[in-house]
Amino acid sequence: MSNTSTAQQQNVIDVTSTEFWQQKQEWAKQMRLQFSRRPEFPETENIIDDEGMLNQQYFEPPKDAVPQSERKWGDEEKQKLLDGIEKYGIGHFREISEALLPEWSGNDLRMKAIRVVGRQNLQLYKDWKGNKDAVKREYERNKEIGLRFGTWKGGALVYDDDGRVLKAIEESNQTCPP
Repeated sequence: MSNTSTAQQQNVIDVTSTEFWQQKQEWAKQMRLQFSRRPEFPETENIIDDEGMLNQQYFEPPKDAVPQSERKWGDEEKQKLLDGIEKYGIGHFREISEALLPEWSGNDLRMKAIRVVGRQNLQLYKDWKGNKDAVKREYERNKEIGLRFGTWKGGALVYDDDGRVLKAIEESNQTCPP
C-alpha cells in the first residue's frame, strides 16, 4: 500500500511552485518559437522576440488607427431593419446594410433579424418580404410555438431534436403562410 501512495505522491504536480510556472513559461516560449513565426506570412516576424517572448507592441493598434465609434441599436435602427426586410427580404442583409445601415455588417443585421422575427433559423424565411405588422405576426407565431414546446430561448424559437418544432412551423405555414 505504501508503494502505491508513494507512486501517487510522485505524480502529483505542485502548481503553486515557482519551478512549475517556470517550466510552463519555457514550454510556451518554445511553442511560440516553433509556431508563431511563419515565413509565408511576413507580418508574423515581429509577433515574438528571438527568445520567444511576446512583443506587446505588435498587438497595439497602429498609431494612425481611428477608434471605432460606439454603435447603439435603438428604435431608429430597428425601423430601418424592418424597412430593409420589407424592401429586400430576409437573407439580403448585405444589401440592407449597404443601403440603410452601413455601420452594421450583414452578419450583424442577420443576428438582429433573428430577434425581430423571433426565429433562430431564418432559412424558411429566405427572400420573404414583410412589413412591420407582418414581421410582428411572425414574431408572435414563433413565440407561441416556442412557448408551447419549451424552445423559446433568448427571444427566439429554436429547433428541437424531435422535429416537433419544424412540424408545428410547417402546419402553421399551411394554415397561415408568412
